[in-house]
Amino acid sequence: MFKELIEHPEVEEVVTLRGHELPPQQRIGFMAYHGGGLEEMTEIIAMQAAERSGTSYYGVHQPKGMERHIPSIEVSPESSTRLTRFIEHVHTVITIHGFGRQGYYSSLLLGGQHRNFAQHVGSHLRTHLPAYKVITDIDEIPKELRGLHPRNPVNLPPGTGVQIELPPRVRGTTPLFWDWEGPALPPHTESLINGLVSAVTTWHTT
Repeated sequence: MFKELIEHPEVEEVVTLRGHELPPQQRIGFMAYHGGGLEEMTEIIAMQAAERSGTSYYGVHQPKGMERHIPSIEVSPESSTRLTRFIEHVHTVITIHGFGRQGYYSSLLLGGQHRNFAQHVGSHLRTHLPAYKVITDIDEIPKELRGLHPRNPVNLPPGTGVQIELPPRVRGTTPLFWDWEGPALPPHTESLINGLVSAVTTWHTT
């Protein structure tokens, strides 16, 4: 299914590798493989965070109106040379996802196997997004959103990573920001990106 998706003529599979000058264990990447029309703004957030922090990026961008959901465990390097290159280049990743669930409209969920990194990222997000609840306790995250499966792309690089589930509000896709004309991203989204950049640029100095 994933191979069919990335071969679709209107789907963009994007990879940008940065940090070649760094030791391999210090290379970080962002992913948004449910981007574009599916989980809106996730690719924008991940791409911006990667560019501003000088880290790598991998994304799958579906066109507007296309909402083909491929389960994370089916997003496999075996089906994509670009994803293979990304996974082989980075050591640790942050995957950006979007979700909407009653009771979690102002909550960010930080899953993935790298729990120390999750705590580190969470502390920076709390500083930049004080109006949101940033959940890093894995037991408080709904089981299906924890991102712990070994085949989940967040756990494929040598250092594994953090899966971040973002509600619509922080992605700027709710009525709160419908009249936002820019040119910058909505304030909550900008604060989110700033928090992500702060987290990854300080990770190897802590």
